[in-house]
Amino acid sequence: MKVLIVLAHPEPKSLTTSLFNVTVDELKKLGHEVKTTDLYAIKWKATIDADDFPEFDQEKERLVITSESRKAYNERKLTKDVLEEQEKLEWADMLILQFPLWWFSMPAILKGWVERVFSSGLGYGVGYSPKTPHGSRYGEGAFKGKRAMLSITIGAPATNYNKMGVNGDIFDILYPLNHGVLFYPGFDVLEPFLVYRTHRFTEERLQETTNELRERLKNLETEKPIPFRPQNAGDYDLQTLELKPDAISPDKKGLGLRVHLKEQSY
Repeated sequence: MKVLIVLAHPEPKSLTTSLFNVTVDELKKLGHEVKTTDLYAIKWKATIDADDFPEFDQEKERLVITSESRKAYNERKLTKDVLEEQEKLEWADMLILQFPLWWFSMPAILKGWVERVFSSGLGYGVGYSPKTPHGSRYGEGAFKGKRAMLSITIGAPATNYNKMGVNGDIFDILYPLNHGVLFYPGFDVLEPFLVYRTHRFTEERLQETTNELRERLKNLETEKPIPFRPQNAGDYDLQTLELKPDAISPDKKGLGLRVHLKEQSY
């Protein structure tokens, strides 16, 4: 399997970077091909703006990101850094995003990687037809057939992130990333690898976590993905994009409605 790992942490000696290095090492030992992007190391430009589109005339035109993004993607006239990352994505069978949970989401530099690299025509805005009037997304799209996983370090203990925890259910917190950023453009999304209470880490816990990560990586090709409901597979009314009444399970509510009959294990 070909795996792309994107790292977002400014400190090379951090736990996040250490787990990134373990992932690279283990995947290579397992015989996988690996490519990486260290966003802080390459000083990745985090904001999407007119400079992302070299052919755009800032003096004469009004910037509309979606249309300019599609035009530049179709003509392969994006900036060199974005084109290189898109080539990695097209090459990869699997994407792993490695980052710390900051303010209940990914670091801004990684969000900027998504915004700039998932161009219109690649990450969104594809596959319109009479049968898919809202496009090929949520389980379809350019990344259909590829896998993805979040690997996250979290400062607080796991008890803060369960259904009764003060921070809220981790499934709900990560829903915009798992369902929106990854499932939306077609990835089969694996349950995230989560490391809690990182502010009080010991050498013993580091060894335990490293062993857990190595074991998890052994099953990336066969592990069942989160069973999100595809947009165009029959559960949604394709005119309103609302779940059909007969598709809703009585034991589900809130964000869980978008998942087929299964309780999440995280």
